[in-house]
Order: sequence, then C-alpha cells, then structure tokens
Amino acid sequence: MPLNVAIQMDPIGPIDIEADSSFRIAEEAQLRGHKLFYYTPDKLSYQEGKVTAKGWPLTVRRVQGDHFTLGEEKEVDLADFDVVWLRQDPPFDMGYITTTHILDRIHPDTMVVNDPFWVRNYPEKLLVLDFPDLTPPTTIARDLETLKAFKDKHGTVILKPLYGNGGAGVFRLGPDDRNITSLHELFSGINREPLIVQKFLPDVSNGDKRIILVDGVPVGAINRVPAAGETRSNMHVGGRPEKVGMTTRDLEICERIGPLLREKGQIFVGIDVIGDYLTEINVTSPTGIQELERFDGTNIAEKIWEAIEAKRA
Repeated sequence: MPLNVAIQMDPIGPIDIEADSSFRIAEEAQLRGHKLFYYTPDKLSYQEGKVTAKGWPLTVRRVQGDHFTLGEEKEVDLADFDVVWLRQDPPFDMGYITTTHILDRIHPDTMVVNDPFWVRNYPEKLLVLDFPDLTPPTTIARDLETLKAFKDKHGTVILKPLYGNGGAGVFRLGPDDRNITSLHELFSGINREPLIVQKFLPDVSNGDKRIILVDGVPVGAINRVPAAGETRSNMHVGGRPEKVGMTTRDLEICERIGPLLREKGQIFVGIDVIGDYLTEINVTSPTGIQELERFDGTNIAEKIWEAIEAKRA
C-alpha cells in the first residue's frame, strides 16, 4: 500500500547523492510507490493544535546535479501523513530538540522515524552510558579539574564536545599535552555544555567500524579508516570507507543494545565500534547505507522500508 511520506532534512540541493543516506531512503521509497514530500527543519511549525510544514512534493533520481524535482510549495498538516522522517544533521542543539518536541505531537498516529521522544533522550554520546562494560572509560564533565584528573589517570585521551558531530572539535591529548586548559576555555566560551573525554583506543588506527542496525537487528558494517596523520575516522574529515565483516564481539554488542533500540522505536541506527569497544550509538541522522550497499550488495534502504511498512500495516 503506498504511503504518504514527509522527509524533514537539510537542503537537498548540495547533497552528495553517492553518499547521502536520506537520498537513498527517498529513492527507495519512490521505487516502492510511496509519495514524497520534502521540507527543511525551519519550515516545521506548531499552529493552534496542528503540526504543519511548508515544503514541496518531491521526486528524486540518481543524476548528480539534477537529482531532484520539486512540485509547487504548499503548507501541509503532518498528521495527514503516514510517515515523517526526522533526518536533519546534528548538532544536537535546542533547535534540534525543539523539532523532536513538535513531532512528538503527531507520533505514533503518524509514524516518526526515528521515534522523536527517544531521539531526544538518547543522543549519540549519552545512550552508550547505559552500557559501561561495552564502552571505553568515559567521563562527562564541565569542571576542568575533573577532566584533568581523568587525563592524568588514563594518559592519552580523546576530548570532544558532548553534542558535536562529524568529527568537529575532536582532540587527541597525549600524556605530555598541555592544551586541556586552553581547550576548556575555548569550549566554555562557545556554550555551557559539558565535554566528554574518553580513554584513547589505539585500535582506531585500524579503523572505526560503523555497524547499521534496522529495528534492532545488525544488517552490515563498513570500516572507516583515518587519513594519514589523523585521529578522526569520520568520512566528513577524510576517513576512507572499507569493506569489513562483523566479529563475534560486534554481534555481542548488537545483541545487548538491539532490544532496547527496537523497544524505543529506533528503526535506523548506526553504532560506532573501535576494537572491542562501543563508542557511539547514532540515532539522530545515521549514515553509511550507500557505502555498505556498494561493498556488500545489501540494500539497507529496502530493509528499513520493509520494517516501516510492517509496522504501519
């Protein structure tokens, strides 16, 4: 049965259609006969009891530079849709959080993917705290002395913004590095949020594995290898995707977290694993499905839509 699908995402014009997961999700939806409507987060509104959006009927095609066509702009009531995709990129700031509150007003009668209540309560670097035995030693603090004590204890550490994304603001600090105070001053001048500091995992030189789960079930993985001279493996900053399989440890991690993701309506999730450790559970706007499809021939977008269609049925 065709579904009416709205996609809340960043501007569609500049995207890389060979890598963007939202594009692949839209492409697969269109192939399955679903009708698409596209809008950007700034066009989402709550108006006197209704959740509305100003946007456009959308058609997509795999032609770089000519990859979409928009219909006539109109304002719609999102309660009239079967599915709304929450797909804008972080940072996970108050603007992002507000969209989850607004979309809560129509979910689950209109199915919001991923469930906005739990996206809000389970951001990338916080849900892992529920599984301390799976993660590297971690501290979240704004207090400088607490951060220094963690660094003194563990030697080489990774310091990063708690709500950052795409590898931005990630620093590796060795035992003799004296920049933690300056970095604390820098981040404190930008916002009032804590920082997260983790013990450095040397296995990152071999790659940071992105494992995709659909409705709590692992469906494949890619390895992201840092560029020469880099600690960060994010593809936004030059990380190289490689074909990789899942280890026994990877499957053990997925078995532990999968039931919780399924229970909380997190249909499309990407987790990050370095060596034997879980470092992030990405629920806001995970990526990687196109790379996985090229490496393994696994159509993740199809699996995602099969899960959604089954739930709507």
